[in-house]
Amino acid sequence: MATNRIARAGGMALGGVLLAWGAAARADFALNMTPGVTAISREVYDLHMLIFWICVAIGCVVFGVMFWSIYHHRKSRGAVPAQFHESTVVEIVWTVVPMLILISMAVPATKTLVRMADASEAELTIKVTGYQWRWRYDYLNEGIGFYSTLSTPQAQINAAAAKDEHYLLAVDQPLVVPVGKKIRILTTAADVIHSWWVPALGWKRDAIPGFINESWTLIEQPGVYRGQCAELCGKDHGFMPVVVEALPEAEYRQWLAKMREKNGQKTAQTTSGVKTL
Repeated sequence: MATNRIARAGGMALGGVLLAWGAAARADFALNMTPGVTAISREVYDLHMLIFWICVAIGCVVFGVMFWSIYHHRKSRGAVPAQFHESTVVEIVWTVVPMLILISMAVPATKTLVRMADASEAELTIKVTGYQWRWRYDYLNEGIGFYSTLSTPQAQINAAAAKDEHYLLAVDQPLVVPVGKKIRILTTAADVIHSWWVPALGWKRDAIPGFINESWTLIEQPGVYRGQCAELCGKDHGFMPVVVEALPEAEYRQWLAKMREKNGQKTAQTTSGVKTL
């Protein structure tokens, strides 16, 4: 009896551990897209889920009919194959039905793509330039610009220290933007092809030397949103994170004033160091 009680207690404890581990594993290994923090990102998420469930329904119908046919028309039941070569009705049905399904998916997807391409009436324009292996952000209407470089300590990269929560996703200078304003983003590169990607914004754009790709975003919630280069751009491709910090308007203006002052000081130092011949 004592042995049985110990076994049951051990089994319950093991079950609790497995249940807790399973919940943690599901949290750490999420496979779906994120709804994001912009209207476009939510539209993209909704389209993804719509098309996913359409595919699930099609798969269930097709494989259901196939397995039912295999089971009910198996040789052991004496089923005799039907002798026919064509059916006009079937040909029409399996042509029209997929066409209607594709149209039902294409119409909302096209509307979202059109909205994603409309960067007009933006209140702020930022040029994003990819370098091996860092980003440069230029606020074209504000007269400021800076580089954003990986800030994860080398000790963590070399496995000499424990990796923190934002391992390989932290930078020395994030891209700071205001909340609730339409921001036009111009993406290009100075050397090889990169790709600027922040999942919470709902899109990514290739950064191609000699070309400028236009996109826009309007972040609704203050916070820090992380991404990375999504194009294999060389040996340090994995050390090229993107960090976007969205601030309320008042805080953004304060940050902007500090950056202008800092840039002004750098300009003054550079000018004072130039000798006149």
